[in-house]
Amino acid sequence: MYPTLVLRHLLPLLLILCASQPAAGRPLRVVVAVSDLGAIAHEILGPNATITVLAKATQDPHFVDARPSLILDLNRADAICVMGLDYEVGWLPVLLQGARNAALQKGAPGYIDTSTMITPLDVPRGPIDRSMGDIHPGGNPHFTLDPRNGVRIARGLALRFAAIDPAGKATYQKNAEAFAHRLEGKIADWERLLAPFRGAPVVTYHRSFVYLLTWLGLVETATIEPKPGIPPNPAYVAQLIQHMRAQHVRIILQERWYPSSTAALIGQSAGGKVVLVDGMSTGDSYIDHIDQLVHAMASGLS
Repeated sequence: MYPTLVLRHLLPLLLILCASQPAAGRPLRVVVAVSDLGAIAHEILGPNATITVLAKATQDPHFVDARPSLILDLNRADAICVMGLDYEVGWLPVLLQGARNAALQKGAPGYIDTSTMITPLDVPRGPIDRSMGDIHPGGNPHFTLDPRNGVRIARGLALRFAAIDPAGKATYQKNAEAFAHRLEGKIADWERLLAPFRGAPVVTYHRSFVYLLTWLGLVETATIEPKPGIPPNPAYVAQLIQHMRAQHVRIILQERWYPSSTAALIGQSAGGKVVLVDGMSTGDSYIDHIDQLVHAMASGLS
């Protein structure tokens, strides 16, 4: 009876330990919240790993339909990579709860919060309430749009994947450094391309581009949303048109997943160009995503 009792108490712990380690020789199965993280993880893990992206590249990651199929993906995964900073707070917790995968819960080795790998911007000071709009208490979560953070995330993921799969450590680190070298070379090219426009004023739809604009030395003078997540009213739109004219703003930068009719109206009235970009990687290449974004901006500012 005594050995049976011990086994009964140890069984849940053994299941957790087994779930935290992939089977010997099996590529990691990783779920990522957004496609930018998926593209970076692809560089680290290589072609044999299974990478599942929860938020489609064409949808605003603040709002994701918590489909049952996503729960199954999480149940089978070795790791979950999230943006953090409450980016996925509206939908991911319920998926993780339904997945019943101990290896992916907060604090477990398989729960990878990439916001811990970067320095957040736009961290609020003072009290926060809902009247201020969709404010993130820990800082702005759109940090993958600064490719310097892409380098940091790649190296951070290599360490975290190695902790889950020690046998793959050398491969993950080698892949991360190769990717970082290529990305750092492109960063230098992108900075040279945008250097003539440093200090130029830019209007955005949502405050999504603070990391990108800070990196490139551009200035966000206003947003089409008067507060994060709050659509503009006609009076605010009229004020924004006057602001753009006064500040000689040449571009409105906006992700494709937001409605573009208001931006088009403002741009036409104020004499500015609307530059629509992908908010996340639409393929397996993070470098291609940033390259397309930077060249779209350079074209709009020219």
